[in-house]
Amino acid sequence: MEEAIREGEISEMDYKGAGVDIDAGEAWVGVVKRLVASREALPKAGGIGGFSGLYKIGGGRSLAACCDGVGTKLSLAKATGLYRGLGQDLVAMSVNDLVTCGAVPLFFLDYIACERLNLRVMEEIMAGILDGCEESECALLGGETAELPGIYPGDGFDLAGFAAGLIDDAKIIDGAGICEGDSIIGLPSSGIHSNGYSLARKALVDDGMKLSLEAALDEIGGETLGQALMRPTRIYVRQALSAISTAPVKGMAHITGGGLESNINRVMPHGLVSRIGYGLWERPGIFGIIARAGVDEAEMRRVFNLGIGYVFILSAESAAALVDSLVAFGESPVEVGRVVKTA
Repeated sequence: MEEAIREGEISEMDYKGAGVDIDAGEAWVGVVKRLVASREALPKAGGIGGFSGLYKIGGGRSLAACCDGVGTKLSLAKATGLYRGLGQDLVAMSVNDLVTCGAVPLFFLDYIACERLNLRVMEEIMAGILDGCEESECALLGGETAELPGIYPGDGFDLAGFAAGLIDDAKIIDGAGICEGDSIIGLPSSGIHSNGYSLARKALVDDGMKLSLEAALDEIGGETLGQALMRPTRIYVRQALSAISTAPVKGMAHITGGGLESNINRVMPHGLVSRIGYGLWERPGIFGIIARAGVDEAEMRRVFNLGIGYVFILSAESAAALVDSLVAFGESPVEVGRVVKTA
């Protein structure tokens, strides 16, 4: 495996320069944890800072819940006219988080805020939301659409999604049993998914290479740049639920903002971290184009999924059985790393 790039090595073309401060985001999570812990009167729940929160409902079961959005991918949707995938993105970003604890998704709700309703655009997004709900086998329970004159530009809008699921307490997957030497098995992403778009836009379109979204590039198989950037986020719910029914999975992580190591380390017990071999799989071509625009390898690893959208952590002895089950499911799993002690 490749040696880790030095921490803090940042390029001129980086995420912070594009307007997103990962360190500040992590600090904010710490603030929220501190504030919640100080409110003794609040009902006790678990999971703040994790991929989803858990709330015990009795009878040996818990509700899992989470919410998310699709970030500045919205800007590229407006530029390309490709809106339907945003709906799947919105569902995926919540249900993929939800299933990391083993919860079965139950329902999804959406929130759409806009200056004024564009029925054509909103119908495309809603069709995509229904695509995502079908793929993850959860119900679209409801939502809210708010027209907010004066808050958004004329064609501006934002999306948020909320998902809830159910898990038996005895079956919660929380990473507690992870050990040194455990294997990390990854599933391919479809591309950038729904994180890192502020940097991708800066590197490829707004500054950097200043490419046309209509440019057809060899690295992405002749697709236009806009099509490659707007590929919807993969939904991993069925794969994850199948995997945990066939192998003793100890932990799972959805690879979103912060890259592979940061997201995997969220489920690690104290004293353990992930060691990723970044040369063990082939990256989708879009990441090579971003790197060529001037984003260095350290920042690429810190911001993007680099072609791995979801991971499972389990003993090395059990990894082969998991891989076989995922291959039978139609996936192309790859061992991307191992669990090691903190240096």
